[in-house]
Amino acid sequence: MLKIYNTLTRAKELFTPLEAGKVKMYVCGPTVYNYIHIGNARSTVAFDTVRRYLEYRGYQVDFVSNFTDVDDKIIKAAKELELTAPEVAERFIQAYYDDTMALGVEKATVNPRVMDNIPEIIDFITVLIEKGYAYAVAGDVYYRTRKFKKYGQLSGISLDELEVGASNRTEASENEKKEDPLDFALWKAAKPGEISWEAPWGAGRPGWHIECSVMATKYLGDTIDIHAGGQDLTFPHHENEIAQSEAKTGHPFANYWMHNGFVTMENEKMSKSLGNFVLVHDMIKQMDPQILRFFMATTQYRRPISYNDTTIEEARVNLNRLKTAFDNTSYRLTDAVEQTSEDQQYLDQLVEFKNHFINEMDDDFNAANGITVIYEMAKAMNIYSEQQEVSAVVLKAMLAQYQELMSIFGITFEQDTLLDDKIEALIEERTAARANKDFQRSDEIRDLLKREGIILDDTPQGTRWRRK
Repeated sequence: MLKIYNTLTRAKELFTPLEAGKVKMYVCGPTVYNYIHIGNARSTVAFDTVRRYLEYRGYQVDFVSNFTDVDDKIIKAAKELELTAPEVAERFIQAYYDDTMALGVEKATVNPRVMDNIPEIIDFITVLIEKGYAYAVAGDVYYRTRKFKKYGQLSGISLDELEVGASNRTEASENEKKEDPLDFALWKAAKPGEISWEAPWGAGRPGWHIECSVMATKYLGDTIDIHAGGQDLTFPHHENEIAQSEAKTGHPFANYWMHNGFVTMENEKMSKSLGNFVLVHDMIKQMDPQILRFFMATTQYRRPISYNDTTIEEARVNLNRLKTAFDNTSYRLTDAVEQTSEDQQYLDQLVEFKNHFINEMDDDFNAANGITVIYEMAKAMNIYSEQQEVSAVVLKAMLAQYQELMSIFGITFEQDTLLDDKIEALIEERTAARANKDFQRSDEIRDLLKREGIILDDTPQGTRWRRK
C-alpha cells in the first residue's frame, strides 16, 4: 500500500486520493527567463518519476505544472536581450520542452501560463479583498498574513519567528505601504515601461505566490491530492499558497505536500544566484541524456544529490550495466526454443521481482531501493541468458517486465537493429580467423569494430555483440 511522506504532517501517510483511481497533482514549474539547470531539472525529473509510478499502479493522473512567464527576472532578461517579456518567456518555454523531452519527461496534462490567467488572478484577489484577507494601497495589493490563523503550519515557522527582522526583508518604501511587515504582495503596481494589466485597484501584474493558487484551483479544484515542488519552496511560496487558497475557498488546499531535495555542487545547493550551476541544455550535448535522467531519477526524491564527475560516471556505468543485461537477453531470442519444461520457475521469479519492486516503491517512492531490485533482476537475466538452452517465453517475459520497470525511471531500452552488411561480414571473418588460429587478424577486426562502437563478447554460445 502506497505511503507518502507529507511535509504538512511530517510523517509518512497512507495515500488515499480524493477520488478512487484518480490523482490530482500540481507541481510548481520554472520561471522561464533562462535555460534550466540540473537543480531545476531535479524537481521535474523527480515528480515525473512519481507520476509514472502512480500511473504504473493504475491511477489516472491529472498532472498540472505551471510556467511563470511574467516576473522581475523575465523583465530584466527582456531588457538585456532587447526582447519583450512574452518573447523571452516563449523562447525559454520552448527550451524547457526541448531539454525535458531529452530527459524523458512526459508533458503535463496542462502547462498553464500566468499571462493566460490574468482575469482569473484578478477575480481571485478580488474575493480575498472582499473577505478582508487582502487590501489595496497605492496600486499594490497585500495579503494580511496574521488573519490566516494556520499560517506557518507547513514550514513549522511561527509568526513570532517571522516578525523578527521582517521589516529588513523588504524595501523601506514597500514596508511603508504595508499594514504589517509580514504581509506579502498579491499584485504589484505597474512601473514605467514594464508589462502590466488593468485591475480594479490599478494597472500592474501578479505577485509570484498568487499564480499557483489560481492555476491549481482552476485546473484541479479547490482541494487537490498532491502539491509538489522543490524543498526551497516550502517557505514562503507554498506557505503563502495555502494561506491564499484556503482563505478564498474555505477548503483544505492540498492533502499531501511533497518536496524534493537539492542538487549540490561542492556541498552547496546548486543555484543561479550562487553561480554554481550546470545547464541541462549544455549537458545533453555532452552526454547521453539518459545518463543524466538516470542520475536524478534513481535517488529517493527527498534526498539531496551531489553532482560531480564521480557521481555522473557512476550513473553511466550502472546504466550501461543495465543496458548490457537487456542486450544479452535480447540477443538470445535469436537461438531460443519456443518454451521449456522449466519456464514456470523463471516466470514465478519475475513475479517475485515485481512484487519486491512495488513494495520498495510504495514506501514513499523509494527509487534507490527500487532500482536495486532491478539490478537483481538484471543479474538473474544475465545468468539465464548464459544457459545453453533458453526459452523465448521466458526471454520475452523478462524483457517486457524489465522495460516496464525501467520506464518508470524514464529510461527506455530498445533492441539493437541488425548490423549492416559490412559489420556482419567482419564478425563472420573474425569467427573464421579464430577458427584458423589467425589471432592477429581476429584482434584487428575486434579493434576495428570497437572504433565503430561495437563491443564483442566471446561466450560458450558464440560471439555476441552490443553497442558501446
